[in-house]
Amino acid sequence: QVQLVESGGGLVQAGGSLRLSCVASGRRFSINTMAWYRQAPGKQRELVASSSGGSTNYADSVKGRFTISRDTAKNTVLLQMSSLKPEDTAVYYCNAVVGTGPNRYLEVWGQGTLVTVST
Repeated sequence: QVQLVESGGGLVQAGGSLRLSCVASGRRFSINTMAWYRQAPGKQRELVASSSGGSTNYADSVKGRFTISRDTAKNTVLLQMSSLKPEDTAVYYCNAVVGTGPNRYLEVWGQGTLVTVST
């Protein structure tokens, strides 16, 4: 019904930058919230950044380094990551809460993309 397709993961050196993209597609739907999560080895999945309406939120660990942005016309959410640290290494997941009808919501996850920050 609704799918999220991610791109942009890969290997980068500490201090470098990387941009993740997530495109939502499917039948008619509306996007409420889009967010990025990550799961590092041995850790639980955590919220990295979210965008809902005109508001954005960031985990303390990425404030000042990561920026989430949305292109509404293209149903796309971006995560610009700068000053990357080895502890940023994780599988990053795109997440969206979409409306499929009046008072009906669906949470959708992307497949995950691996970001590896070398020392």
